[in-house]
Amino acid sequence: METPIHSINNLFAQLGLPSDTAAIDNFIAQHRPLASGIELADAPFWSGAQASFLREEVREDADWAEIVDQLDARLRG
Repeated sequence: METPIHSINNLFAQLGLPSDTAAIDNFIAQHRPLASGIELADAPFWSGAQASFLREEVREDADWAEIVDQLDARLRG
């Protein structure tokens, strides 16, 4: 498995959210578990711009896609 280009901290910064590890852990704790029937980008806690970014990165299998998938898994765990 290749090492992701971006970190989860970078993803949160890209989304305009606090990106230190404690803030990320708090965000995940506050918003999990994400229901299985909801796509990550459709979760109600994202702004329109954040949702569009997440959706596009996964759809295009872009550089951010692996980290977005990791965030999705953490929110469902």
